Amino acid sequence: MIFSTLAQSDRYAALHPLFPRAFEFIRNTNLSALAPGRYPILGEELFVIVENVSGRNREKAKLECHRKYIDIQLVLEGVDEMGWKPLSDCREPVDDYSAERDIRFFRDLPASWIATPPGTFCIFFPEDAHAPLVASGSIRKAIFKIAAEPMLSENA
Repeated sequence: MIFSTLAQSDRYAALHPLFPRAFEFIRNTNLSALAPGRYPILGEELFVIVENVSGRNREKAKLECHRKYIDIQLVLEGVDEMGWKPLSDCREPVDDYSAERDIRFFRDLPASWIATPPGTFCIFFPEDAHAPLVASGSIRKAIFKIAAEPMLSENA
């Protein structure tokens, strides 16, 4: 798990072959002007989901994990207090992993909480369980879904 600011994003570009494309999209797109929805960047390899939702309390937030995608969760408005716990420490699954939705939920409590204000982001890798969307008000965010094992084309 990584927590950082957009000003520091170049530090993380080398961690994955598609991270530079994601950060380039962030720099060159007015994300605040995008309506909620899903926007392709590189097909199923890299896309962004824009959300504008009401926050929930910590008790209602469930840890989740993904196998196929890495998340870069960038907060645009509000403060998203995201829970985190190593997936290897999660012992109470709610159900089986859904390959179709690339998600599994857990009843475990997060080991820590990260208050993520506008202009900051969290990167969650497949080994990171996370509980997003914890806030007292509404949250507007962009969630970049990056294929953990991309099949890079020449256009990447």
